[in-house]
Amino acid sequence: MKSIGVASATAVGLGAIIGAGIFVLSGTAIALAGSFALVAFVLVGIVALIMALVFGELCSLMPKEKGASYSYAYNAFGSEVGFLTGILVYFSYATAIAAIGLGFGSYLSSLIGIGATVMPSVFAALLIFALAAVNLFGITKAAKVDFALVVVKLLILAVFVAFAIMFVLGTKSPGYVSFSPGGFNLGSIFDASVVIFFACTGFQTITTFGSRVKGGSRSVMKAMVAAVVISMTVYVLVIVSLLLLVPSQQYTIAADPLAFALNAAGAPYSLQVLIDIGALIATTSAALAMMLSASRISYQISEDRLLPKALRKFDRRRDVAVNGVILSAAIGVVTLFAGNIYEIAAISNFGLLFAYIMACLALIHFRKAGRRADVRMPGYPYLPIIAILAMMAFLVGMPRVALTIGAGLVFSIIIVYYLMREIKDKKVIKVRLFD
Repeated sequence: MKSIGVASATAVGLGAIIGAGIFVLSGTAIALAGSFALVAFVLVGIVALIMALVFGELCSLMPKEKGASYSYAYNAFGSEVGFLTGILVYFSYATAIAAIGLGFGSYLSSLIGIGATVMPSVFAALLIFALAAVNLFGITKAAKVDFALVVVKLLILAVFVAFAIMFVLGTKSPGYVSFSPGGFNLGSIFDASVVIFFACTGFQTITTFGSRVKGGSRSVMKAMVAAVVISMTVYVLVIVSLLLLVPSQQYTIAADPLAFALNAAGAPYSLQVLIDIGALIATTSAALAMMLSASRISYQISEDRLLPKALRKFDRRRDVAVNGVILSAAIGVVTLFAGNIYEIAAISNFGLLFAYIMACLALIHFRKAGRRADVRMPGYPYLPIIAILAMMAFLVGMPRVALTIGAGLVFSIIIVYYLMREIKDKKVIKVRLFD
């Protein structure tokens, strides 16, 4: 199997991050928090950077694991917590494919001038099927495709930012970026943070093929940190540009904010077409990375004998979890009809937040157990604790529909786990928590 360079690994992480957040959810964040959406992106960026360091050390401890946060929770706390974490994080990635796909469908509808409400979902489904086929060709080819897509979309976003600056200079307008104290609302900032969280944490994708990255664990951590820093810089620039083009009050919960901003600002049609194309590339790249992660996580759970044998089908030559890709695509298509972009993103975030909290706890467990990694994160234990507290706050601030579905999923997973355990007649394990 061929190795993957740091640049390609970083591109896979960027592919998962720069797509849904920038092209799909940036307008929703502004609709929720106004100009203070910038604060939400910075807050989520800080948490994402801490988590990149956490995952860097964990990947160094277990470089051959394909299940990311699931594998770390499973090895730290056993099958009960591992099963719960694995299903939640898998469901999170599989549903994220739908959220990103809806963004693709909305931009494509805008590009070809179709206003029908059903067409974005149709286009999204077609994208998911196409990306399933790409993933089946294997990780090396998927990573190369992602690298090319990332370079193109970064260039297109640079054009968008340049237009916003010229727009303000040309109209001699002070812009619409305003941080008046009266507009500050901590609740709305957390609402915006919740919806964009999954879009800013795609770096975890890199850990699912950490053993394939040249240079080992240090290169994996470098790739994850680079993906977070680059993406957060781009996010801030694009959010400022959106606020320069259109007043924050005009943004709504929609899946094509950049197209809306350019149209409202009277941008040249050629630029609108270019940005639409960039959005199609970005959402394709992000969905590709999410599908790659989801399939490999389901394979790892099955490899640990916590899911049916069918999901263990793995093409060693192409390094791809075949049935995992097919199942992830199917769940993504079904989720397209679960609600609007905000609700789908929030549902996806529930599993991610839970899994990331468990990853932080797993790191604490391994440190206390004396496990030494080749790469160790700085700021331990303070940074992991800060991340845990921030993500718990995000969970509390989630919309009711996401909390309801998330809680229902947790109860369902627990019931299924213990039902299967009873059928298998496994022995009860008793642990004394206190002396």
